[in-house]
Amino acid sequence: MTPANAAPLVFITGASSGIGQALAARFARAGYRLALVARRTADLQAWADAQGYGADRCRVYGADVAQTDSIVAAGQACLTGQGLPDVVIANAGISVGMDTGERDDLDVLSRTFATNNVGMAATFHPFVRAMRARGSGALVGIASVAAIRGLPGHGAYCGSKAAVVSYCESLRGELRGSGVAVVTLLPGYVDTPLTRENRYPMPFLMTPEAFAERAFRAIAERVSYRVIPWQMGVLAKLLRLLPNAWFDRALQGRPRKHRAGEGR
Repeated sequence: MTPANAAPLVFITGASSGIGQALAARFARAGYRLALVARRTADLQAWADAQGYGADRCRVYGADVAQTDSIVAAGQACLTGQGLPDVVIANAGISVGMDTGERDDLDVLSRTFATNNVGMAATFHPFVRAMRARGSGALVGIASVAAIRGLPGHGAYCGSKAAVVSYCESLRGELRGSGVAVVTLLPGYVDTPLTRENRYPMPFLMTPEAFAERAFRAIAERVSYRVIPWQMGVLAKLLRLLPNAWFDRALQGRPRKHRAGEGR
């Protein structure tokens, strides 16, 4: 049980680098206690210690969101050790190129959906009933602007992020009137270890800190859906409106995302 006078609590997956770590720092500046989840717990704990976050403000949980029991256990440990979060951010995700003609890439597709989709639902699972009973809270799904149109070589990533948008929309309807908000955020290109491997132009590239600032405001406002930055949202919507033949022609010859094990 959370003490009545305790600072608000945020639970963030994928917090060891990139967007997740920037979000953790932004919420900490706002006075939140932190429940941070990652596979690389030593790196994450070292970062938290370097920021001066003591055990009263921050706890690190080891989990692999692709393993349902692992992330559910981390959520339950948070409930026991820190209480019910005010905000849960399902940020952990992977992005790998794929070719449906390659047998190994079917396993890439499976891992991507296990992490980006089943992992998101498993992240929310430990908290949904308790938040509904309390009548407050926010569940935040990190999708991607890649959800808006499928890109050649990105079938696993685009498909999984489109599924994130639809899943969060469904969950939002289920929780309507409960006091629990569902926020869907679609980052454009953010300068993280994942995107640095891309071999194609990345318009409106943002730092993780710039994304985290705008995301924090969106979550505080309890918006249902937002593309960050807005310019990328306009571009993506214009691409959505293009006839398929024009869209396919525009992307013809575009470099594709690296497949698993492919040379950089």
